[in-house]
Amino acid sequence: MAREQDLLSPEIVNRGVENSGPYAGSLSFSVRVRRNLPNFLSSVNLKYVRLGYGSLLSHGAYLLAAPVLMVLFSAEIGKLTFNDFCPEFDFTDALFLVGLLGLLLYVYLDLTPRSTYLVDFACYLPPKDLKISKKEFIELARKSGNFNDGSLEFQQRDGREEAAMLLYGAIDNLLAATKIRPKDIRILVVNCGVLNTTPSLSSMVINHYKLKHNINSFNLGGMGCSAGIIAIDLAKDLLNAYPGSYALVVSTEAISSTWYAGNEADMLLPNCFFRMGAAAMLLSSCRLDRWRSKYEFKQLVRTHKGMENKSFKGIHLREDAEGRQALSVSKEVIEIGGHALKANITTLGPLVLPFSEQVHFFTHLLFKKKTKPYIPDYKLAFEHICILASSKKVLNEIQKNLELTEDYMEASRKTLERFGNTSSSSVWYELAYLEANTRIKRGDRIWQIAFGSGFKCNSVVWKALRNVKKPDRSPWLGNSE
Repeated sequence: MAREQDLLSPEIVNRGVENSGPYAGSLSFSVRVRRNLPNFLSSVNLKYVRLGYGSLLSHGAYLLAAPVLMVLFSAEIGKLTFNDFCPEFDFTDALFLVGLLGLLLYVYLDLTPRSTYLVDFACYLPPKDLKISKKEFIELARKSGNFNDGSLEFQQRDGREEAAMLLYGAIDNLLAATKIRPKDIRILVVNCGVLNTTPSLSSMVINHYKLKHNINSFNLGGMGCSAGIIAIDLAKDLLNAYPGSYALVVSTEAISSTWYAGNEADMLLPNCFFRMGAAAMLLSSCRLDRWRSKYEFKQLVRTHKGMENKSFKGIHLREDAEGRQALSVSKEVIEIGGHALKANITTLGPLVLPFSEQVHFFTHLLFKKKTKPYIPDYKLAFEHICILASSKKVLNEIQKNLELTEDYMEASRKTLERFGNTSSSSVWYELAYLEANTRIKRGDRIWQIAFGSGFKCNSVVWKALRNVKKPDRSPWLGNSE
């Protein structure tokens, strides 16, 4: 195991002037020890390795079932002669043969899992008149004062207006880029972390775009910054249930409803890094959409650590001593997130890593038990990585533990610098950055990874179907409005 001190980060805290005792009147200091991201090289939990290989084997068995059945059926058909089918051949017999071949093709396609395609996506770009400097932001925060009971209704109304601006802005950009009619959308999934309105945000979208009455609509709330990948997972399953359909997924976060006007440090943190943002994604399970889609869905792994009390309380909504409600972020959240991240990538490894890396891993595990376990090189599995742009420290820790180069970190760092932490939509601003800089080439594999309250860590992997040109609309080009 890694040495305990490798995981600790000391901090000197000024406790003020002693009021009594032999040191009365003197300044008092204490050392506060905080934990960093756990060292990924220290150990490997085989439980998560088994989860990864279990998913790989079950998926592989399903893919092999269709070809095997086709071979067996073809072998039986091959034993028959032409005369067995039609002793006196005529036009009706020809139609029968065509129908039989069509049935075989239908059985094969029905047994083979449908691919899910990411046709396109779009991110919201805030108007320039809403952009302020850090100095202006601090001044506004200083003048805001405390919220009273009478302001709660205003905050709720203001939150709905903010959400509408974000949702409609992103969806408008997506519909303009894809030329899809709103009535063609069969599935709608909207996720937002804290804002929970009545009617729901998904109902707001349905009403605004006049989506059809039998749409399958879902509204995900309270699931944190990783909810965007959860929404993709839900949409993918629904597309399998309704083949040949379009699914609209919208990820957003409205910060006006989470603003905290108190003085408790753990509840002030979200004020410092959360910023408004939204992204809309159009998914399809129609095989004919492959030609115009940008990406194909490959893998998705979800890890939930909510069974552990410390993880469960890492980020939660609570009231302070004055009754003000806001998000509270635990001082151990980086350590908590690190354990969730480690479990997630351990499960993801068998699904994405080259065979040579997996052989190296197991050889090291079986024959070199007394040394540190070999951690595979995840850079061999992906050309691009989009890590939730939560904070500079988190990105630094992940880069160090996964030994990522600056090229892999560029999209995440640039997104944090320009847009801040836009919660679940953050990984889409990062992918938009890669597209705006024409980094995506055909066959490239993109890993999006996000973590949030619960505590959860989720990963999704896409494969580029073509060289992605610089888009006409992009938040990085300043023309998404």
